[in-house]
Amino acid sequence: MNKHVAVAGTGYVGLSLAVLLSQHNKVTAVDLVKEKVDKINEKESPIVDSYISDYLKNKRLNLVATTDGNEAYKNADYIIISTPTNYDENTEFFDTSSVEAVIKLALSVGTNACFVIKSTVPVGFTNKIKEKYGIKKIIFSPEFLREGKALYDNLYPSRIVVGADPKDEGCSKCQREFADLLKEGAEKKDIPVLFTNYTEAEAVKLFSNTYLAMRVAFFNELDTYAEIKGLNTKEIIDGVCLDPRIGQGYNNPSFGYGGYCLPKDTKQLKANYQGVPEDIITAVVNANDTRKKFIAQEILKKNPKVVGIYRLTMKKGSDNFRSSSIQGVISYILSFNPSQEIIVFEPTIGKKAWNGFKVINDLDLFKRESSVIIANRASKDLDDSKEKIFTRDVYSIE
Repeated sequence: MNKHVAVAGTGYVGLSLAVLLSQHNKVTAVDLVKEKVDKINEKESPIVDSYISDYLKNKRLNLVATTDGNEAYKNADYIIISTPTNYDENTEFFDTSSVEAVIKLALSVGTNACFVIKSTVPVGFTNKIKEKYGIKKIIFSPEFLREGKALYDNLYPSRIVVGADPKDEGCSKCQREFADLLKEGAEKKDIPVLFTNYTEAEAVKLFSNTYLAMRVAFFNELDTYAEIKGLNTKEIIDGVCLDPRIGQGYNNPSFGYGGYCLPKDTKQLKANYQGVPEDIITAVVNANDTRKKFIAQEILKKNPKVVGIYRLTMKKGSDNFRSSSIQGVISYILSFNPSQEIIVFEPTIGKKAWNGFKVINDLDLFKRESSVIIANRASKDLDDSKEKIFTRDVYSIE
C-alpha cells in the first residue's frame, strides 16, 4: 500500500510492527531512548528477538528511527501507539499517560493521521480518548505477541482484531485498511480477521490474557497438590491434557505467570469488573500470589545457606524481566527469612549487583556458590548441578 507509518515506542510490540510494516511501507520508529534509536538505524535490534534481528540485517526494510516525533507524526498516514501502560496499584487502572502524550504531540503538529492504539488499555478507553481530543480517525487493535517471538507472531498471527466506531466512516475505513496492512506484511495466509467496536476489541485483549493466566494458575495449583500429596505432576498433566477439549498448551508448571502483560492485564480486568458479579477473575489474580508464596516456602524448607537465582527473565529468548514471577518468589523468601543470602545469575545485567543482591555472571562460580539454584525454566547449562536445582519445569527436568 506504500503508506507513511509512524510507530511510537520500540519495545517488542512497536519494533516488531515497525519491521513488519516496513516491508511494504515507509516506517519511522519513534522512541525517547537514543541508544535504542541508534541501534535500529545501525540495523541492530535493541531487544532480544531473533526474527527481528534477522529481518533488520537481511531484509530490505524502509525503516528509520528517531527521537523526534514531530516530523514523523506530522507526515504520517498512520500513527501506531505502542508505548508502555503500566498498571497503577493505587488507581487500579493502567497508566495511559504515555498514550495520551503521543496523541497530544501529534495533534499539536497538525497531523491528519489515523491513530492506532496497540498499547493495552482499560475497556472504554479508546472511545473516551476519541471524544476528549476530538480525534477524527482512531482505532484500537490488540496485540497477541510473545516476548522474544514478537515478529514471528506478527508474521504468523492467530488472528487480527481491529476495533472502531462503526458509525464513523473515517474510522471504519482505517479499520479495514489497517487490517490489510497487517495481512500484507504477514507470511501466513487466510488469517482470521475480526472487526468490532472499540470496547469489544479492548475486552478481547484483557479476556484473552486472563484466560491464559487462568490456565497457568490451574496447572500450577495441580502441581502444588501433587507436590504436597507426593504425586507425579507430569503423569497427571499428561492424562488430563490428552482430552482434546483441554489440549497440550500452557500446561507446564512454573513459579507463576509473569512478564509484562499477564499480571497487569488480569488486574485491570478485575478492576473493570467493579459492580459486576464474579469469582473466577479475582481467583486468578490471587492464585498467582499463592503459588509464589508456596514456592518460596518449599525452597526455604531446604535450609539453604545461599539461594542462587538462575535468570530473572520470564521467558527463554527474552531479555525482559519486568514482573517476572521469580521476583515475587524472591520477595516472599525474604519476607519469611529476611537474612537469607541470595545471589543472581543474569547475563543481561552488566552490573555487579541487582536490588542489593550480588550478581555473578561467571556460571561455574555461581553454581559453586549456590546451595540451591532456583530456575523457573530448566537449562542444559545446569545439567551438571542437578542435585542443587529447584524447578517446577516438569517437561524439561527428568
